[in-house]
Amino acid sequence: MSDYPKSLVGLYNYKGTQYGIPKDFDTVGLWYNKKLFDAAGVKYPDDTWTWKTVQDAARELTDVSRKQYGILAPPFGQENFYDTIFQAGGSVISADRKSSGYDQPAAKTGLKFWTDLVKAGYSPSLKSMTDTFPSQLFESGKVAMYYGGSWDTLTFAKNSTLKKNIDVAVLPEGKKRAVVIHGLANVAYAKTKHPKEAASFVAFLGSRQAAEIGAKESGVIPAFNNTQQAWVKANPQFHLKSFLDEVPYAVPLPTSKNTNVWANEEPTTFAPAWDGKTDVGAAAQQMAGLMNTALSKEK
Repeated sequence: MSDYPKSLVGLYNYKGTQYGIPKDFDTVGLWYNKKLFDAAGVKYPDDTWTWKTVQDAARELTDVSRKQYGILAPPFGQENFYDTIFQAGGSVISADRKSSGYDQPAAKTGLKFWTDLVKAGYSPSLKSMTDTFPSQLFESGKVAMYYGGSWDTLTFAKNSTLKKNIDVAVLPEGKKRAVVIHGLANVAYAKTKHPKEAASFVAFLGSRQAAEIGAKESGVIPAFNNTQQAWVKANPQFHLKSFLDEVPYAVPLPTSKNTNVWANEEPTTFAPAWDGKTDVGAAAQQMAGLMNTALSKEK
């Protein structure tokens, strides 16, 4: 498994047993609209940016009279608050996957980063981001910054107007650097009638050759180390290397045996905080309780 990012390998390892061979992965970057930055006289994001830099830039890039916003702050886990929770030094779930991290101060800090942006008016309202998907709002050219995935690359590259005006940088630093990494793995059915053939095919899918083919044809970042440059070169107008630069400090997407049971509670639990109807700390405590109940039922 040394041929793949360590943080990605861990996603498919349970109690020391590897259940899948990594196929591809994704990380999250700070997409930004250069046209809006230029008009406001704000310098483009780079690897020196911190949370404060983002907040200051969001303020300068917001123009209410033109219905222009500095940043998108949706209540999304992988693309938004998971990243800032990790950057604040917190966790979503404990290392043994038995308890929630939402009731910890760092997690609340990571969540508050986003609710503060909405409260200040630097981001569209929760209703606006619910009515129109955030990436589409970014494509409209009316929002300057968007925490989006490497998977957004193909969509943005197909937008002939947008692709000339945008680029991407690594995520800004909080208390430390962190980003969520996720991806797919190839597996074989344990009870297949053709175990040798299945094993051989999965081995091929996890090879350098397959990764190089995928990088050129599929539009996703191949998991096999040192094959990602083909993906970067496929869209040279964007600084896609940013997504690769983040891998050394990437954190696996938080999961448990039945992730969806608690993850599906996040949107409805956090929505009142994004709407300003409840304190984000109280929402985090509520989510911790729901999550701990769900985790206690896992076997």
